[in-house]
Amino acid sequence: MLYDAGTRYFIPKRIAMLSMVAALSALLSACHSLPSSELSPYSTHRHSHTLSAGMPLIDSQGRIAYIEEQGTGKAKISRLYSIRPDGSKRQLIDQIKGYIYAPSWSADGKRLAYSKQALRQQPKIYIYDSASRSSRLIVDAPGSHLSPSFSPDGQKLLYSSTVDGDADIYELNLSDGHTRQLTTLPSTEVQPSYASDGQSFVYTSDKVRANHPRLYRYRFATAKATRIPTAGYAASAQLSLDGQHMGYLNGQSAAIMNVTSGQVIALSNTGLDEPARLSPSGRYAIYPTRNAQGVGSLVVHSLSDHTSYSISSQAGGVVRSPVWGR
Repeated sequence: MLYDAGTRYFIPKRIAMLSMVAALSALLSACHSLPSSELSPYSTHRHSHTLSAGMPLIDSQGRIAYIEEQGTGKAKISRLYSIRPDGSKRQLIDQIKGYIYAPSWSADGKRLAYSKQALRQQPKIYIYDSASRSSRLIVDAPGSHLSPSFSPDGQKLLYSSTVDGDADIYELNLSDGHTRQLTTLPSTEVQPSYASDGQSFVYTSDKVRANHPRLYRYRFATAKATRIPTAGYAASAQLSLDGQHMGYLNGQSAAIMNVTSGQVIALSNTGLDEPARLSPSGRYAIYPTRNAQGVGSLVVHSLSDHTSYSISSQAGGVVRSPVWGR
């Protein structure tokens, strides 16, 4: 079985990635707040400009990449956007009749890796360069290729692939194209994400029990992985730059964990089975949600005072996979 990078469902490995959910449509010209019932029960809404005005520069001057999708089946259109945390300067990066999955910024915020899947094809990995405003195909081998993650120095790329049949994690050297396989288990190993020191990465695996994903940390020095203690269903982890916190999907909730104490903040049941992602400073979290009418939004949540604001999709599409870069 293979874990779908965009949702919490497991699907048969041979057809995995061909039935994944991801992405959305349209562009938003203004921000507005969702009802508080859409957020964490202790969240208080503020207008986006109020909360974003007090952000550290590393956050406020960064960009949030996310996917919007509209339509279903053969009519599905997916678009990849980047936007400022205050909802301004939205930019269309890529679009396709099909799916886009799991964008990931390089540490310097100049490149964005993601997977793209045209109809009746398998996902391939692309890298967008902000200077040239162009994307190039990076991984085009047989199989499904998902969840790319840049190394801190930007020289390598982790990703999951079914090139050899099983869903395993690979590391690609971007300078010479050399690829090495890091996991070799018959179970599902997916959703890798580098730690900021480059010495380890976190990932999702169901090696203990099929269809019951847990989180693990792989250390390059030992070439071994250890379980990250979580309660029940856990997937799609990302560590903060200081390594002290982790955004992930905890059951059906977007959540943040203190890595040292194990304390978990459940932010929201998004209705989309999407994880929380951390801002560069680690002081804010972002996750997607949707209202009762199915209209998607990005929610920016302060981890210090638990205030939030939201940025809605312009055309009423579904919002997925936000990630905050410098």
